[in-house]
Amino acid sequence: MAKLTKKQKEAASKIEKNKLYSLKDASSLLKVVASAKFDESVDIAVRLGVDPRKANQMVRGVVTLPHGTGKDIKVLALVTPDKEAEAKAAGADHVGLDDYLQKIKDGWTDVDVIITMPAIMGKLGPLGRVLGPRGLMPNPKTGTVTMEIGKAVAEVKAGKIDFKVDKTGIVHAGIGRISFESDKLVDNAHEIIQTLLKLKPTAAKGTYIKSIHLSSTMSPAIALDPKAV
Repeated sequence: MAKLTKKQKEAASKIEKNKLYSLKDASSLLKVVASAKFDESVDIAVRLGVDPRKANQMVRGVVTLPHGTGKDIKVLALVTPDKEAEAKAAGADHVGLDDYLQKIKDGWTDVDVIITMPAIMGKLGPLGRVLGPRGLMPNPKTGTVTMEIGKAVAEVKAGKIDFKVDKTGIVHAGIGRISFESDKLVDNAHEIIQTLLKLKPTAAKGTYIKSIHLSSTMSPAIALDPKAV
């Protein structure tokens, strides 16, 4: 196990072992223990009582964070010429079709989200090996395959994110930056937790939300009390 640095030890000493914090207290404490010289990202990890191997227990969804992610999301809009102006007006960073399909085929993936139209999904199928592992494949369930291109681009730019439970039953998501006011981190975390509660599969038995942790890029994780969120 790697040795903790002096700063990491100092940060860890400010977090009480075995204590479950309220969301408000954890958000405030996170700002205290963060010590990096850059604006660290803040992440939430929620362990769910589901078996992701079973289709009827898969948890996946989208949420619009009230205060955004604090990150400049790079959006690629793969659209037909008649939709290009709409995509550009909404703030898409890259707009086009065939040229970008070729770039992706050649290995280019320097974007965070790809938004496209239903008619174009057939062309993206062969690029699944490139886009899939990077979480970039558009999906109607997350609103990234739509005819309302402008609306979809604007929502992503404003803080709309998609999430999916991993094979260990955990949902990871970025909910802001350490420079955010603690109240804004609380709002963003609360929004994703409430969304997860609404998405509880009927097949999931027992405790649904088993644990919640908040952390920043360089800080230890702070355990939350699932009953106090």
